[in-house]
Amino acid sequence: MIEPRPGLGVGGGYHSPQLDVAVRLNTNESPFGPSVELLDKWHDEILNANLNRYPDRSASKLRQVISDYHGVSPDSVFVANGSNEVIQTILLTYGGPERRSASFEPTYAMYETISRTTGTNYFAFERDENLLIDTNKALSDFDENSIDVGFICSPNNPTGLLEDLDIAIRLSGDRLIVIDEAYGQFNEVDSIQFAKGRAELLVVRTFSKIWSMAGLRVGYCIGDPRVIANLWSVCLPYHFDTSKAKLAELAFEHVDEMEARVGFLRSERDRIMDFFDTIPVTYWRSSANFILFRPDSIDGHKLWEMLLERSILVRDWSRWPRLDNCLRVTVGSAHENDLFMEAMSDIL
Repeated sequence: MIEPRPGLGVGGGYHSPQLDVAVRLNTNESPFGPSVELLDKWHDEILNANLNRYPDRSASKLRQVISDYHGVSPDSVFVANGSNEVIQTILLTYGGPERRSASFEPTYAMYETISRTTGTNYFAFERDENLLIDTNKALSDFDENSIDVGFICSPNNPTGLLEDLDIAIRLSGDRLIVIDEAYGQFNEVDSIQFAKGRAELLVVRTFSKIWSMAGLRVGYCIGDPRVIANLWSVCLPYHFDTSKAKLAELAFEHVDEMEARVGFLRSERDRIMDFFDTIPVTYWRSSANFILFRPDSIDGHKLWEMLLERSILVRDWSRWPRLDNCLRVTVGSAHENDLFMEAMSDIL
């Protein structure tokens, strides 16, 4: 039997357990689905769509509404099937066997995975003791190792910490810096406005979190039109289907609802952190819709198991390098958060 090509680094793949539990707080999804009104509009549109025809290859209508929302030109927008495919297209275009990519660990694991699958040499550089990027060390690491594509996740997954975006400018120069803002609207920083006019910066966003569309896989990036044109030239033809494009377009008619949900989740995030102040855990103050924490007096994996026994699933990072004994909880509905906090009080 033929083996995968050399250097692919095929392993178990990226995954987070999808278990049958009452409270699932492990994958940073929205606890709310799209509104019934939005879904009804989508249904009507799809009934009248020409699904026997290939989709608009450039997703022009969706690019227009995204560009209107962010105040950029449509030729500054690339869309794909989730932010992972956006990242994959970036590395297919600007990575490869003679190029080097890098990020700062701990961070989103798919930067390394997609680098390997695209044949790009990946470098994992260290964060400082506060799990933030040390600018001077980052500059040295990037220059000494001739990095071509750098990834900065802000707020960072899994820490929830914001980065100083001036780092992106200082790292750029002749290389491409990708600012992954999957959780960007859970804080006040807007990397898209920051990156305008800077050809060396790309900002990636997703519909999976604030737009409640994790099950549909919609992502996009915004950048210099010359860079975006190159991404469109590399992606597969008709890669983005009519159905999800239409739902994503219609979502922008419901911005107020989205912003209200984001506001609620931010308040619930703060409520959980206030609760953490009252129990024996160490946590990182989050600017996302999740919180990384470490119990002070019990093994992290044991705590994960005890929560699971109560049908509450959080993300277990306790055996990951640099994150000994850490767990990460997604902010859910008020009821789900109550159940999580009650279980934590009971255990600790």
